[in-house]
Amino acid sequence: MVNSSAPADALVLQARAFSLVELPRAWGGPAGHGLLRVRPEDFFVEEIPGFEPDGEGEHLLLLVEKRDLNTVDVANALRRLSGVRQVDVSYAGLKDRFSVSRQWFSIYLPGKPDPSFGEIEGDRLRVLKAVRHSRKLRRGALRGNRFRLVVREFSGDPGRVDGIFAAIARDGFPNYFGEQRFGRNNSNLVTAAELFAGGRRMPRAQKGFALSAARSMLFNRVLASRIDSGHWIRPLEGEVFQLAGARGLFRETVLDDELRRRCADLEISPTGPLWGRDARVQPLGAARDAEYMALAEYMPWCEALEKEGLEGDRRALRATAAELHWAFRNDHIDMEFVLGRGSYATALVREALADRPGVAMVADRD
Repeated sequence: MVNSSAPADALVLQARAFSLVELPRAWGGPAGHGLLRVRPEDFFVEEIPGFEPDGEGEHLLLLVEKRDLNTVDVANALRRLSGVRQVDVSYAGLKDRFSVSRQWFSIYLPGKPDPSFGEIEGDRLRVLKAVRHSRKLRRGALRGNRFRLVVREFSGDPGRVDGIFAAIARDGFPNYFGEQRFGRNNSNLVTAAELFAGGRRMPRAQKGFALSAARSMLFNRVLASRIDSGHWIRPLEGEVFQLAGARGLFRETVLDDELRRRCADLEISPTGPLWGRDARVQPLGAARDAEYMALAEYMPWCEALEKEGLEGDRRALRATAAELHWAFRNDHIDMEFVLGRGSYATALVREALADRPGVAMVADRD
């Protein structure tokens, strides 16, 4: 339970008030309006695995294409078909329901034959590949995700959109957690507030989503503050950096031209907190002060996450988009790009585009 200076209703009010719409953009956008995910086919995502299947072993790896289905729904269908425990079905990452997604699952089948998947296949679910593997598929076992998006009913300035996307291709975009992390109407954040106030018990999975949402909100607050100050990709003294494409972290107390060059060349990026206790590397000096200033009114959330026993970690403030291409077609924008694991396609799109007046660009489908 959080301390008495942060009553439950105050936490709930903060949770409900959090808005991605109000977070600052880095490149001067928005430059127009549009609609994303009008149809599932408008949001296509394909996992890029970080492994090669062995071809033998006790785990069956499946490449599944799903349409308008939750990842958990597919995992449950595979579990029931195979007659295994919930823990015996795993996946590398969650994918949006209202999309067409190709993602990997694994089923633990020691001494058992491969099941026939015809019973669960149809218009919304297809098994594209099945191959044996020696290890269970772990969360995060990805190099990234490839996206193909269609933004419909675009209205705005194509030249400014071109400029923003060109800046993103050159220097990256803010690595905000997307709306999926927070739940419909911030429901995951409200659940976290109720949990921290000591007034609610919940299943383990629901608690996990709530804690993750709370950490994501704090990270987004820090990133927003760093954008406002002009230091989201310009490093501060005492910064903790992350190596591009890796989890490696290091801290530098004194900035020099070489560090600035490496940041400009996308080799490293400043990081923000995934709040918890005993973080393996913590910022010092100006970088630490910037984080505490950004989170001054959210300290009860920080304290509660520590009391829940979460270990602290860091996340890059910048995401980069590889193979970024876009084209205007009538009133549509077609886009293709590759993102590293954990980065959100919607965070990239929102840099250039906003909701149409009265209509959410990214509908809350889940």
